[in-house]
Parts: sequence; C-alpha cells; structure tokens
Amino acid sequence: MRKVTAIIRPERLEFVKTALEEKGFFAMTIREVKGRGAQKGICLQYRGKQIKVDTIPKTEIYMVIDDEDVRPVIDIIKKNARTGKFGDGKIFVSPVEIVVGIRTGDEIVSE
Repeated sequence: MRKVTAIIRPERLEFVKTALEEKGFFAMTIREVKGRGAQKGICLQYRGKQIKVDTIPKTEIYMVIDDEDVRPVIDIIKKNARTGKFGDGKIFVSPVEIVVGIRTGDEIVSE
C-alpha cells in the first residue's frame, strides 16, 4: 500500500476530486495548507505599497491506495491539477506499513 500526497492549487481541487471520483477513488483527506516552492512567494500591491507574501495557500490531498493504483492516481492528479504555471504543486508517494480501522479494529499489513 502507498500514501499519495498531492499539494495543489486550491482552485484545482474540484477538478481533481471529480476526476478521482469518476475513476472510483473516493477516499481522501483534504486540508488547507500554506507553503512555498521555487517561486519563493509572490509580491502583491496593497494600498499603494508592494508586499511580499512568503507563503501561498495550497490544498493538500492525501490518499492511501493499493500499489497498482499509484500510477493511475498520479496521472489523474497531474492531468487535472496542472495549469502550466509556477506553483502547480507536487505529488509525493510513501510506503504504508499498517492500516487499522478504528471502528472495526481490522488491520491491513502491507507486504
């Protein structure tokens, strides 16, 4: 099993979520985060002055999925989150060793 974490632009969330759902990937956790990448923030004009915004709002999606679903999920996220501009985000994939259902107590041990 793998954990796929995607950090994307907030305005692309609905596109990504809908595309994942259409392919049968419903379980995901979504949260609002702030961060910065290679662009090192942005400059905005406020009341005639230039202000540097160091961290930019982003949306983080993470999902725990079977190994064989990793490539399809990555492809769906890439296709639907991409604008072609700096700040489109990143996707990270990590191994998951054990999943425990709190309500049922069921345990899935990854091999």
